[in-house]
Amino acid sequence: MNRYPWWKYLILALAVVIGALYTLPNFFGEAPAVQVSSGKATVKVESELLARVVSALDQAAIKADFVLLEGTSVRARFGDTDTQLKARDAIAKAVNPDPSDPSYIVALNLVSRSPHWLTSLNALPMYLGLDLRGGVHFLMQVDMQAALTKKAESLAGDIRSQLRDKNIRHAGISRNGQTVELRFREPEVRKAALTLLSEQLPDLDWREVDDGTEPKLVAQLKLDAGRRVQDQAIKQNITTLHNRINELGVAEPVIQQQGIDRVVVQLPGVQDVAKAKDIIGRTATLEVRMVDDSAEAAAAASGGGPVPFGTERYNERGGLPIIVKRQVVLTGENLTDAQPGFDDTQQPAVHLTLDARGSRIFRDVTRESIGKRMAILLFEKGKGEVVTAPVIRSEIGGGRVQISGAMTPIEAADTALLLRAGSLAAPMEIIEERLIGPSLGAENIAKGFDSVLYGFVAIAVFMCLYYMLFGVFSTLALAVNLLLLVAILSMLQATLTLPGIAAIALVLGMAIDANVLINERVREELRAGSSPQAAIHTGYERAWATILDSNVTTLIAGVALLAFGSGPVRGFAVVHCLGIMTSMFSAVLFSRGLVNLWYGRKKKLQSVSIGQVWKPDAL
Repeated sequence: MNRYPWWKYLILALAVVIGALYTLPNFFGEAPAVQVSSGKATVKVESELLARVVSALDQAAIKADFVLLEGTSVRARFGDTDTQLKARDAIAKAVNPDPSDPSYIVALNLVSRSPHWLTSLNALPMYLGLDLRGGVHFLMQVDMQAALTKKAESLAGDIRSQLRDKNIRHAGISRNGQTVELRFREPEVRKAALTLLSEQLPDLDWREVDDGTEPKLVAQLKLDAGRRVQDQAIKQNITTLHNRINELGVAEPVIQQQGIDRVVVQLPGVQDVAKAKDIIGRTATLEVRMVDDSAEAAAAASGGGPVPFGTERYNERGGLPIIVKRQVVLTGENLTDAQPGFDDTQQPAVHLTLDARGSRIFRDVTRESIGKRMAILLFEKGKGEVVTAPVIRSEIGGGRVQISGAMTPIEAADTALLLRAGSLAAPMEIIEERLIGPSLGAENIAKGFDSVLYGFVAIAVFMCLYYMLFGVFSTLALAVNLLLLVAILSMLQATLTLPGIAAIALVLGMAIDANVLINERVREELRAGSSPQAAIHTGYERAWATILDSNVTTLIAGVALLAFGSGPVRGFAVVHCLGIMTSMFSAVLFSRGLVNLWYGRKKKLQSVSIGQVWKPDAL
């Protein structure tokens, strides 16, 4: 009656072993490290950089625990912070010969102390939030008025193109703040323009103005269109911040919107505030210029002599010099989208989409420059580099531009990303800045760990005293529940915060509730005169429905918090929901397995150790 087949015991044993294996990395803590990542959009992190870092450490006689190429960065781990600081200076000097124009970002970081054999099994510790690990907190204000002004400037160009295409003459188009004013000489022409523009640009609210001098049209963004522009601006800024912060290698950064025009940025583990501000505040602009293919320019590029008048020297991706004209054909403001893809010959390419003004300019330039090269430059911190310089094969109209030739699919995707999110849609400024030191984070971890430990000990003492051996089984099941919960959080690489620790403490109380229900059901059966084996079987069977109902209702509340909450609330909800599922497994299946293993083999069981069973006739 109360026996499990061997395969069920095997499943329970495997669950405990796997849980212990993936929980183990969380006990090793973190070690100081130096991380080297790309400091420019056109610089790749490859194995050659790994060799340079190792060579720099060897020359400085600095011993590292390990130096690895992980993803898009090189990380070196050290035993103490003094060695970490010395290593940072040595590495920075080696990889950035010119400090005024650094190609790589050398930043302080923290990495896990887990042994390599655990890491090779993909057993990694949980990420720790800002309140537990320490790091940097920024609150940034987005200049929404600048975004609206930028949109108005773009719309002014669209209006000009629409009127030109339909041959509608105007006396001038000017932008005043976030409004666009059109002047005409005849009211009939104004009426025709109004009919056309109302249909082609529905996001604008048009007004006819007569001030006694000349007929005018005044356009302003509609309220809902303005909100869309602001939403798109803050979303693009968040995307750009994600791309930049990835260079720091921050594990689970928090970048989220707060209110209408603010963005919260939390970087756990980052202690170098100046470096973080430098990355976040970086400005990147895109420019399209023509390449100078004259003999003088070729001689200047090959020999390093003076460049012709009206040109500048830049470097291509491979490091080769290229001479481009100073005149800017287009800027990133005219680019609305960039996506990787393939050209007609199935070679990797980048597909660009331009606005109306950019489309017109690009069509005119390409028509007059067939056979010549056009350079696309990306400027960061005042330094420009050529992303690509394709040859113009034919006139390109319609606002769709294709860049192809000598690039891999990965390079095409990288180039599209640079062009799409290389700069912020609207200016931002840091209005709040906080640094949480690792000592405060360690103190929070200690307090959170103590709260869980003392809660567990209190529950274990009560259960063992009140339910005797069944209380021991319940305590072991509770320990397995905690083990599995931490293991799952580690497998998912979830971020643990103080609210998450609070959820773990709450899960302990909720998990033991299921065992209390089971133990009391067994007691009820014993009071009713059932045999010990029958009481165990019936107690577990009848308690299951009650346990399921209570956990499902609590799970619904947790899912609601997960769906509608944000920040710390979502962290609490994730741990809460996972804890409910692990508690059902441990409280019902694992504790039943322990009871069956202990009592199931006894055919003539006379009694069970479940504490005092109060019978009605004994009162």
